Amino acid sequence: MYLLGIDIGTSSIKVAVVDVATQKCVATTQFPEEETEIKTVKPGWAEQNPKDWWANAQQAILKLNASGKYDPKEIKAIGIAYQMHGLVVVDKAQQVLRDSIIWCDSRSVALGETAFEAIGQEKCLEHLLNSPGNFTASKLAWVKANEPEIYAQIDKIMLPGDYIAMKLTGNITTSIPALSEGIFWDFKNDSLSADLMSHYGFAEDLIPTIKPLFAVHGEVNAIVAQELGLSEGIPVSYKSGDQPNNALSLNVLKPGEVAATAGTSGVIYGVSDSLTFDPQSRVNTFAHVTYSASKKHTGVLLCINGTGSMYRWAKAQFAPDLSYPVLNELAATAPVGSKGLRVLPFGNGAERMLNNKYTGAQLLGIDLNVHRREDIFRAVQEGIACAFRYGLDIMRENGMQPTVIRAGRANLFLSDLFAQTFVNVTGVPVELYENDGSVGAALGAGIGSGIFKNAEAAFTQQEVIKYLEPTDTETYEAIYADWKALLVKALQEDKYVEGLHTAE
Repeated sequence: MYLLGIDIGTSSIKVAVVDVATQKCVATTQFPEEETEIKTVKPGWAEQNPKDWWANAQQAILKLNASGKYDPKEIKAIGIAYQMHGLVVVDKAQQVLRDSIIWCDSRSVALGETAFEAIGQEKCLEHLLNSPGNFTASKLAWVKANEPEIYAQIDKIMLPGDYIAMKLTGNITTSIPALSEGIFWDFKNDSLSADLMSHYGFAEDLIPTIKPLFAVHGEVNAIVAQELGLSEGIPVSYKSGDQPNNALSLNVLKPGEVAATAGTSGVIYGVSDSLTFDPQSRVNTFAHVTYSASKKHTGVLLCINGTGSMYRWAKAQFAPDLSYPVLNELAATAPVGSKGLRVLPFGNGAERMLNNKYTGAQLLGIDLNVHRREDIFRAVQEGIACAFRYGLDIMRENGMQPTVIRAGRANLFLSDLFAQTFVNVTGVPVELYENDGSVGAALGAGIGSGIFKNAEAAFTQQEVIKYLEPTDTETYEAIYADWKALLVKALQEDKYVEGLHTAE
């Protein structure tokens, strides 16, 4: 008996098949091999075509089936993880009306700030736990204001994972965690936010049917089953944003437990049992996968837009011929501190933890006679680790005090240099696990379909593969202090913000 997990990432689609009995991944792959383009029609904009997600997901599943490592007919449930906050809009025929405005798009910042003031800052934070910011609701408001002919055709709005579930089953559903990440959910009233819907002028029938996150959201239809070699009627029994799902994949389910990921974006995600919020909305609180009326578990999320994207840019500019493993080995040959070179990795849209400011990515302190590309690659990894530390300190201000952080051995955490630098800069030990987002989605499907009796039962065989403790903390504290001073200076200049804060 097997479970299929689909992870709709920004760079590619990753799929995994998990054996129910062992809870282990038996096969995994991604499609395409190269990193998917983000369309940037204007500075600060970021879009992708949902049809490409579906085409790539189909190709990934067929590619995995061809491995011969399992019988596709023995897959009993499907789970989906997806890049958070993206807006997908479809008409009554379930046809996509425009490209998805994805998570790192900054065009709706001004609309979110206006809503924050109009609804009332205190009311937003107490009920929504966040400023409307440039989340999904504000993205929809931008479409309403700037593309009225498209807005008029919208039958349903959804997040990226909802769209893939729709293509598999023909059903469109949502959940409380999904609505909370779009900033549609009123936590105090346990309902859609009347204040937000009224402010933006949204009709409630735009919102899909609300179902529990762990539930049957539809069954694979006959046509799709035949095309993908699956059995007709397989339930899609789990859908979650990538960061709550990453936490699930690491068995981060209880209050006080913390997860981290460093893919295209970087995230620290901690579980809380209270409706907490950051007064400046620099970190965000959403309903966790285990949220319920009786257990209001929330996920406190710190996001850095430019982590893997910063490393990808450096690779493309300075070593396009090298693989990431070779790049990591090269970076490790540079000395600690990268000979004074510093990197601010904030070049992928306005950063919420920087109060929605956009400094742009910056390489600082370059000495043309001293620095080589290995110094640049190490400085990028050190700069990303420093950005994590900056965000973690904000989380600490808001009551999150992790004694250990769990992470999957994937993306930047595949680099031994980055993993140890992360630990040294943050001062918090890290446990590394094999699971990734697609495996977590598969296990989530097992929970939602009842194959596992509860979430805890899905992780009875999980093991730590590596434990890292901080070393040489004084040296890294000095590096961080230097890096932070440069960031403070860049924020004071604020020279890149204007164009990204203007509603089109």
